[in-house]
Amino acid sequence: MDNAVATPDEAQPWQELGLTGDEYTRIREILGRRPTGGELAMYSVMWSEHCSYKSSKIYLKKFAALPQQTPRGPLLAGIGDNAGVVDIGNGLAVTFKAESHNHPSYVEPHQGAATGVGGIVRDIMAMGARPIGVMNALAFGPLDAPDTARVLPGVVSGIADYGNCLGLPTIGGQTLFDPTYYGNPLVNALCVGVLRHEDLQFAKASGAGNLVVLFGAATGGDGIGGASILASDSFATEGESKRPSVQVGDPFMEKLLIECTLELFNAGVCEALQDFGAAGISCATSELASAGDGGMHVELDRVPLRDPNLAPEEILMSESQERMMAIVTPANIDRFMEICARWEVQATVIGEVTDSDRLFIDWHGERIVDVDPHTVAHDGPELHMPTARPDWIDGVNANDANALPRDNSGAAIAHAITALAASPALCDRSWITDQYDRFVRGNTVLAQPEDAGMIRVDESTNLGIALSLDSNGRYSLLNPYLGAQLALSEAYRNVAVSGACPMAITDCLNFGSPLDPAVMWQFSEAILGLLDGCRELEVPVTGGNVSLHNRTGDESIRPNPLVGVLGVIDDVHTRIRAGFRHTGDAVLVLGETKCELGGSVWEDVLHDGHLGGMPPMPNLAAEKALATVMAAAAQEGLLSSAHDLSEGGLAQGLVESCLYGDHGVSLTLEGEPTVELFSESPARAVVSLPAASYGRFVELCHDNDVPVNRVGEVVATDKIEIQGLCTVDLDEVREVWAATIPAAMEH
Repeated sequence: MDNAVATPDEAQPWQELGLTGDEYTRIREILGRRPTGGELAMYSVMWSEHCSYKSSKIYLKKFAALPQQTPRGPLLAGIGDNAGVVDIGNGLAVTFKAESHNHPSYVEPHQGAATGVGGIVRDIMAMGARPIGVMNALAFGPLDAPDTARVLPGVVSGIADYGNCLGLPTIGGQTLFDPTYYGNPLVNALCVGVLRHEDLQFAKASGAGNLVVLFGAATGGDGIGGASILASDSFATEGESKRPSVQVGDPFMEKLLIECTLELFNAGVCEALQDFGAAGISCATSELASAGDGGMHVELDRVPLRDPNLAPEEILMSESQERMMAIVTPANIDRFMEICARWEVQATVIGEVTDSDRLFIDWHGERIVDVDPHTVAHDGPELHMPTARPDWIDGVNANDANALPRDNSGAAIAHAITALAASPALCDRSWITDQYDRFVRGNTVLAQPEDAGMIRVDESTNLGIALSLDSNGRYSLLNPYLGAQLALSEAYRNVAVSGACPMAITDCLNFGSPLDPAVMWQFSEAILGLLDGCRELEVPVTGGNVSLHNRTGDESIRPNPLVGVLGVIDDVHTRIRAGFRHTGDAVLVLGETKCELGGSVWEDVLHDGHLGGMPPMPNLAAEKALATVMAAAAQEGLLSSAHDLSEGGLAQGLVESCLYGDHGVSLTLEGEPTVELFSESPARAVVSLPAASYGRFVELCHDNDVPVNRVGEVVATDKIEIQGLCTVDLDEVREVWAATIPAAMEH
C-alpha cells in the first residue's frame, strides 16, 4: 500500500518510524515519487522532534535577534553551529554547549547518561577544540521513591565512568528531586573546550572531489533510532520496552578519538568535521552536504560494521557512539590515515564531495538515497502548535505562599534551618559529586560544592573561565516567563560571585508534550523570558537544546528551562570561594530581601509540598550591578568568601558558608526572621571580609547602587547564633545534611 493514511489494522512503514501522514505526503511531494526505504529512514530521524525542533523552531529563531556580542567581542560561532564559540582574549576561544539525554537515561540509566556525555564532548571536538571539562544538571523523582534508587545511581555512574575515563573534570552542576520527574528524569550534560582562533572548524562539505571519511568506532545496532526517535515521544507504561534503542558507550574509544582528532586538526588535514550524534550517518551526511557548496556521494556498504546483518536503513539510523565524519582533500588522505592508524582509530573513505546539489547514497551498487540534503537537514516540518494559558494557573497563583502561617519563634526557626538543610532540595550532594573526578588535568580552580566551576585555560597568564548550570521547575510552574529569568539570573550570579565576568549563555529547555497547548504556552513564555533577560543582561545565546515530550502517561514534567552561563576571569588566583575562612570577618548581605516565598524550599518543606503564589521577581539591573561589584572586589582581593543566595535563602547560604569553611557565624536580624532567613529574593549574596577591606567594599557597593547590610561576623564556634532568637548546632546540621542521599540509596 502507498496511501498517506493507514488503516487501524495495517500500520505503514512511515508510521512505524514516527512520521505523520502529512509528513509522509510532504516527503512524496519533495521527491516527486515514493521514497525508498533508505530515504524514509533518513527523513524519519532527521524530521523527528529531537533533530528538527519542528515544534520549537519558530520560537528559537527569535534568539538570532539578540546582539551576537559579548563584553569581549563578537561571537566566533553561535546558533546553528555544533556549539557556540566565545573569544576570551589572548588569541583563545572557548566553546560550550548543553544537551539532553533524558529518555535514554530512564530506559538504561548508566548507558543513557554515559552516551549523553560522549555526545556533547564530540560536539565540542567538532568545533576544533580540546574538551577541558564537563558539567551536568539532573532531575529525578522523589528521593525516597523506589525507581529513583534505580535511576539515580545508574545515571551518576554513567556520567562518572565516561567523564573520568576521558580524563575530563566534572566541575559542577545541580541535582533536583521532584515528583514530576518520576518516570521521566532529566539528564542534561554540558561540555566546555578551548581552542585558538585559527583552529576553529565549521561543519560543511565543500570542494568537489574531496573525500568523505568515517573514523572512530564501527557501526552497530545498539542505537538504531535511539535518541532521535526515543526523545520524540512520551513515555507510556511500557516505556522500558524501548531499552534496545539506547546507545552503548566506550569512553576509551572516545579518548583515542579526542587525541586523534586534535592531531588531525594540528596537522591541517581536515577541511571540515561533523560528529555523529542523534540520527547517525543520516545526520552527518545530510548536514555536511547541506551546509556546503555542493553535494555528496556515499557508498554505504563501505561503512565498517560490528553487526554484518544490519540492513542499510538500520545503518543510516544507527546512533552508535564514538564516530566522526571528516572532509579531507585527496592530497591529505594519506597523512590523515597515518594519524588515525597511530591512534588505533579505524578510518574509512566512504564517499566524496560532488559538484551536484544532491546527496546520493548507494548500497552494493544500488541507489537507495537520492535527495536534496537541505530538505533532510534544514527544511523539516515547522509546526505551529496551539498554545493556551492553562486554566489552573490562576488558582495556583492565588494560593499564595506568602500567606502561609509563619512561626517566628526561636525553636521554630532553628527547626526550619535544620529541616531545610536536610531536605532533598538542599542536602549534601557529595554522594553524587564524589564519584566524579573534579580535579583531573590539574587546572580545576573551583568545583562543586562551589557556586561555579572554574578552570584555568592559559597557564602562562592564568586566564580562566567559570561556568554554572541552573534551573528551577517550581518557579517555572508558577510563572514560566519569570522562572526562565530566575534560572538565567542564578546562573549569571553564580558566575559573578566567583569573581568572573559573565559573557554568554547556552540553554537546555526541558518541557512536556508539545501536543498539550498548556505546555507550548509554558515553552513560549520561557523563551520570551530568556530573550528579555539576555537582552537586559547583554549576554548572547550561543546555542543549546530543546527536549520535549518529557511526559509519562498524562503527566508532563514541571517546565525546566536550564541555563548555563560562561564567564571569564583574567587571573584565576583572584577567584572567590564560598566558605567562611577567617574568624572575625564581617558578614554582609548584598541586595534587597523581600517577602518572596512562592516556589521556595521553605514553602515546600514546612508546608507539605505546597506550591503556590508567584515566584520571586527577577531584578536584572540589580544582577548586573552585583556582578560589577563582585568583579571589582575579586580584582582588588577584598573578600574572604562569597556565596549566592537562592534556594533556601539566607539560612541555607549561611549553613553552606559555615560548612564549606568550617567556621560558625553570629548574626542579628532586623526584620521578620522567616522572611529574612527563607525568602528567595534574587540578586543577593552573602560575603565575608576582613576589617581592612570593609570601607572600600562598602564604597564599591554604594557606587553601584547595591544594597549592603552588615548582619554579623564569622566566629570560631561551631554554631549559627542568631542573637535574641536561637542557636543552631552545626555538628547536628552537618550530620543530617550529609545523611539524606546516602540513607535513601541504602534502601
